[in-house]
Amino acid sequence: QVQLLESGGGSVQAGGSLRLSCVVSRNENRPNRMGWFRQAPGKGPEGVAGIDAVGRTIYADSVKGRFAISQDITKDTLYLQMSSLKPEDSAIYRCAAFGATVEPSLLARDYNVWGQGTQVTVSS
Repeated sequence: QVQLLESGGGSVQAGGSLRLSCVVSRNENRPNRMGWFRQAPGKGPEGVAGIDAVGRTIYADSVKGRFAISQDITKDTLYLQMSSLKPEDSAIYRCAAFGATVEPSLLARDYNVWGQGTQVTVSS
């Protein structure tokens, strides 16, 4: 069983930065695919960034060049470094995991474990 706990959200002004963390609690093998998703009020979930066990990454076009996903396997922690934040980045950010050895993905259906989320608010 795997559980995910996000932290690091908050309120920042446009142009600012935040780093989100997602700690993986597990009593089985570490997930091989992990990702970050976000959902703004009135909108569906959006895949933001994904990473696989060998470090291959994928990003949504809307965040390329501004966000960076990474993982510290020794700490069982996933990160999302967000820079040059914009008001449209405001949303609840959730990390997600999937156990099989596969490529990174931005599709919600490719994940089966989800965290509760952390709020990110960017003011103009």
